[in-house]
Amino acid sequence: MPARPFAPFAFALSAALLSLAVPATAGEITRDRAAAVDVAAASRIAPDLVGLGRWFNSEPLSMRDLRGKVVLVNFWTYGCVNCVHTLPHVTDLYAKYKDRGFVVVGIHTPEFPFERSASNVQAALKRHGITYPVAQDNESSTWNAYDNRYWPAQYIIDRDGKLIYQHAGEGQYDEMDRIVANLLRANS
Repeated sequence: MPARPFAPFAFALSAALLSLAVPATAGEITRDRAAAVDVAAASRIAPDLVGLGRWFNSEPLSMRDLRGKVVLVNFWTYGCVNCVHTLPHVTDLYAKYKDRGFVVVGIHTPEFPFERSASNVQAALKRHGITYPVAQDNESSTWNAYDNRYWPAQYIIDRDGKLIYQHAGEGQYDEMDRIVANLLRANS
């Protein structure tokens, strides 16, 4: 067989195999991997909120305090542009459902030293109009309890404390809205 007709096929096959071997870069999550993250979260008991420092917009909370409510735990940091892109969607979701038994708990886990400053976090809350509870996780204790690896990341927990859904990155806003609405409807 001549080499020329085989060359395009060999190149395409090599490119396809190489794309499977190269991991996603800085914060990117492939569609298959994202789907696996969503499915992997199903039905385990949500970890508690542990090792947190200063709380904003609330007294300290625990998962026990939040039993009977639908909860979105949102891992973010104010210096992350992807996190900042999600904030309008998270605050809109909170505004839409907060009077129906829904709580957002922001877990501010810094990536850089300057993000550890309580006054910087407070300024970010004001700048972005965040009124839901937010806790500083400067030692990554809650981050580690959730085995989280990404900024931003959202975890939805049902009224019984079961982790129902998780998503890393931007997007999936309509899906999260549907899940929250269905969970609120289920027990009302």
